[in-house]
Amino acid sequence: MKIELENNITTVEQLSDALKLTDAEKEKCAEIIAKYPMMITPYYFSLIDPNDPNDPIRKMCVPSEAELFEEGSFDTSGEGSNTMQAGVQHKYTQTALILSTNICSMYCRHCFRKRLVGLSDTELNKQVDEASAYVRNHPEITNVLVSGGDSMMNSNAIIACYMEELCNIPTLDFVRFGSRVPVVYPMRIYEDEELLDLFAKYSKIKPLYFVTQFNHPREITEESARAVKALQERGVQVRNQTVLLHGVNDDPDVLGELIRALTRIEVVPYYIFQCRPVRGVKGHFQVPLHKGVEIIHKAEAKQNGFGRSVHYAMSHPRGKIEILGEQEEGKMLFKFHQNKYPEDAFRLFSADINEDSTWLDDELNAI
Repeated sequence: MKIELENNITTVEQLSDALKLTDAEKEKCAEIIAKYPMMITPYYFSLIDPNDPNDPIRKMCVPSEAELFEEGSFDTSGEGSNTMQAGVQHKYTQTALILSTNICSMYCRHCFRKRLVGLSDTELNKQVDEASAYVRNHPEITNVLVSGGDSMMNSNAIIACYMEELCNIPTLDFVRFGSRVPVVYPMRIYEDEELLDLFAKYSKIKPLYFVTQFNHPREITEESARAVKALQERGVQVRNQTVLLHGVNDDPDVLGELIRALTRIEVVPYYIFQCRPVRGVKGHFQVPLHKGVEIIHKAEAKQNGFGRSVHYAMSHPRGKIEILGEQEEGKMLFKFHQNKYPEDAFRLFSADINEDSTWLDDELNAI
């Protein structure tokens, strides 16, 4: 893993050599990288069409001037208020989230943890046993998501520690690992027999879920499908959470093909998330809610029953809110799919949403 990542594209010079940037573009790119680091695996970079400045793969990994816009927040879903101890968040009664690392094999330009990834380790869990002790002391927690950064950028020894600790907590029904590695660095999975042996071993003790993020059908390659298959053959269930991104997948044909391609490789397309209003992302990647729900519904219409299992939702400070559809005169219908506060459980509500709105803010204060 270390040798491969040493070849990652992290500097303006490397990027310019490949994409033939102008001097002005190089200067602007350096300014962005100084604020939000760049890291692109050679594998993922090879998926870019260098002759297309609007290439969707490029948009997800190459810095853009729009990232310098200051509008937005670094914590759009209230992670700070849900942190119970270093690296452990407990927002929903049954779920704990562990921030295991601030490192990814690639730094996605739409990342909602821009405040953390590649920059700060102040929010991370430093001791696996301390995180597992919190879970043991809260029997209402029935599942844990090990995330980051990217959970697969931990060493195999650390991953083994998480598996050993969490899989032997009797109150847990299953354990999840959040990772974009199958998409951006698939050989980390299929070439590492030690890692795969860990998944095979611990999936016999506790159900293991692998939650990844394919956002475009061109990301589903022979290599990424091989990584997914390697996990599935070790008893791991793979699910996908797509982010709806302007200029990447905000087209019913593109999104529809992505969902179909996921079901072809036996990956469950579970969520399509509304892109969050993160500083450096808002106004760049966000799609208006009215347009978003139209895109998702048209993409769903192209699916069989399995492909229609997807939920269009936003991760709001009050919970995961499902975006159900249009109503009359500009209103939209929503439902709390997950809730931080008991009074919001399964709550349905409608709100007046203007044509350009990309998030629920003041609308939620009125319900």
